Amino acid sequence: MTTFREAWDAALYGPSGFYRRERPAAHFRTSVHASPLFGQAIARLAEQVGVSQVVDIGAGEGELGRVLRAAGLDVLDVELDDELPARLTGLVIANEWLDNVPCEVVELDAKGDARYLLADETLGDVVSGNDLDWLEKWWPLAEEGDRAEIGLTREEAWAEVVARLDDGVALAIDYGHVSTERPSYGTLTGFSRGRECPVALDGSCDLTAHVALDSLATAVSGQLTTQREALLALGLSAERPGQELARTEPLRYLAELSSAGEAAELLNTSGLGSFGWVWAGTASAVRRASRALAA
Repeated sequence: MTTFREAWDAALYGPSGFYRRERPAAHFRTSVHASPLFGQAIARLAEQVGVSQVVDIGAGEGELGRVLRAAGLDVLDVELDDELPARLTGLVIANEWLDNVPCEVVELDAKGDARYLLADETLGDVVSGNDLDWLEKWWPLAEEGDRAEIGLTREEAWAEVVARLDDGVALAIDYGHVSTERPSYGTLTGFSRGRECPVALDGSCDLTAHVALDSLATAVSGQLTTQREALLALGLSAERPGQELARTEPLRYLAELSSAGEAAELLNTSGLGSFGWVWAGTASAVRRASRALAA
């Protein structure tokens, strides 16, 4: 029987998969779609890291790239079906990519054994080997029916990106969780037309699961912070303009008010601000990135 991970992969990337037929922007809204302020902050990060090229993995329709090019950066857009270059330099961004890397879903049975979830949502073989080691270290299950998503495929995908860096920083940005707040029943979710929907393996919807951010950071010897903290360090502010400006320069006041609203959405700890930023790469570039993101 096909595992859920295998069916998930086919549902997204197979010949009739969701990403073969649909425009991602029609189904979900990322930080890139929320405001150009996000891309401008990434441009400031590239400047502080000291690079002039950005590689955008999972570029979609190139929304981030347009903002970065306007800031004078060279941008390489890499879509999900493109082959990643053998060697990379500069700032490599993967914004909401890893949550779409299919992973094994497991469930604890009545005997206390973790078993792989199959495509028909019955339980298959007992989890063993590296998967079991990961589960016991990063997401131990406690009660019958508890579920977890094993993060090894995400770690392997991101480690491959980091390993290709000759000079620069790789930054993964995604929604996720850490060991102190793992959800008991997993996070696997369907999305269609901007709304959550039942999980389906027929290619009709996006399928996503949160990233185990702490294990990801450990796997690549990386560092982890929240999007809110990172964007604040990069100069983003949700402070509203003063009322005096409304009287003296009303158009500027409206523009700054709009900008403050967009920044607030990016910084909101109940939404985009809670996303994790995991960065790793070559030593000197990582030091520069760490100084920029901790300012």
